[in-house]
Amino acid sequence: MSRASVLLAALWVACGGGGVPGPAPLDTRHESCRHCRMAVSDVHFAAQLVAPGEEPLFFDDVGCLAAYLAEGKAAGEGWVAYVADHRSGQWVLASKAIYTRAPSLATPMGSHLIAHADAAARQADPAAAGLPALEPREVFPPAGPPGGKP
Repeated sequence: MSRASVLLAALWVACGGGGVPGPAPLDTRHESCRHCRMAVSDVHFAAQLVAPGEEPLFFDDVGCLAAYLAEGKAAGEGWVAYVADHRSGQWVLASKAIYTRAPSLATPMGSHLIAHADAAARQADPAAAGLPALEPREVFPPAGPPGGKP
């Protein structure tokens, strides 16, 4: 591949030609929650919003992301929400995740909300055992989380 081709491909991806923007890496030593300003210290409860050309916005609790969105912030085109799978810590599109409200589980801001990549991940997590699953629209009303709609 020529140098010009590589540069054009990089420009195309940087300008949003690559589809839905992917999640940003989380540095738990330096990031703070965009909503409550607490440290984002545990990736297993974290969430984020990303958009092309914007700095990622991190949240220490799925509930903080939900509250931030309920306030009408990050409205507009291009924003995509990700949540961390509670067991693996891997980023998942918030619109495709399965949620659980686990009253006995202490989450950073007390929402008791955890996310899982799929039903198998949820079933393997003792924190979700015996509790009802929640759809994204139940956690992020009225329209669900932004971007990456299935």
